[in-house]
Amino acid sequence: MSTRDESHDLHEPVLEWYAGAARDLPWRTPGASPWSVMVSEFMLQQTPVARVLPVYAEWLARWPTPADLAAEPAGEAVRAWGRLGYPRRALRLHAAASAIVDEHGGEVPADHAALLALPGVGDYTAAAIAAFAFGQRHPVLDTNVRRVLARAVSGAEQPAPSVTRAERDLAASLLPDDGATAAAWSVGVMELGALVCVAGTPRCPACPLADRCAWRAAGHPAYDGPPRRAQAWQGTDRQCRGRLLSVLRDSDGPVHRSRLDAVWSEPVQRARCLDSLLADGLLVRVADDVFALP
Repeated sequence: MSTRDESHDLHEPVLEWYAGAARDLPWRTPGASPWSVMVSEFMLQQTPVARVLPVYAEWLARWPTPADLAAEPAGEAVRAWGRLGYPRRALRLHAAASAIVDEHGGEVPADHAALLALPGVGDYTAAAIAAFAFGQRHPVLDTNVRRVLARAVSGAEQPAPSVTRAERDLAASLLPDDGATAAAWSVGVMELGALVCVAGTPRCPACPLADRCAWRAAGHPAYDGPPRRAQAWQGTDRQCRGRLLSVLRDSDGPVHRSRLDAVWSEPVQRARCLDSLLADGLLVRVADDVFALP
């Protein structure tokens, strides 16, 4: 059976399952604006839905359009980002909003190439916005989609650590021909990976693809690819940067270095992380030993 024939065999089960099992998420509602979809995609990168939902709601209430966000300093975006993690995403979203205002009349562009040209928008994000906001036919490859396709089609427990050309070609070949159906398929596969075909203990009996899953048919062989390193947190530069940045987020204005010293005791690491926050544009120095959000 060709890949094209296999794809048709996969579409209906996933689409039917998604129609009944999809979570009710605000960026999926019929009235969700392209901007709201874009905000959700930035926030959901490496961040669970439960953590995103309250920040997303506050963000859209304050900045319902790209122009609303672009009109405020980038530091306000960092402050509103709260503790979602990877705060450079807030700066990139602010920069993208500014570019949308300057180059696209304040409207999120529907064109995939125009989306890809926005600050902070990579292959995945451009495809996701084009598909989920505009109903276009693009392969959307997040971690969940990659895992489902690796198991159901390729017979592997986990995908490779990084996206491969073969994965992109496979995902493209599996897309339904119609743009709206392709977008529904993409979000359905994504939801399947988030709720059923999960990384740790997949719920195979509840999977709509159980009877045609290559990994299940092969007896669930264990992953034998390159090592997949778990991300550490305690004592890392990421934790230190988060502590320092939280001092600024929780303050009404600039803060003295002494307040930063108080939240992280190791001086060499603290100085390195403070320098990196300045280099990333997440903090600015406003006087000797005085710092603020941008």
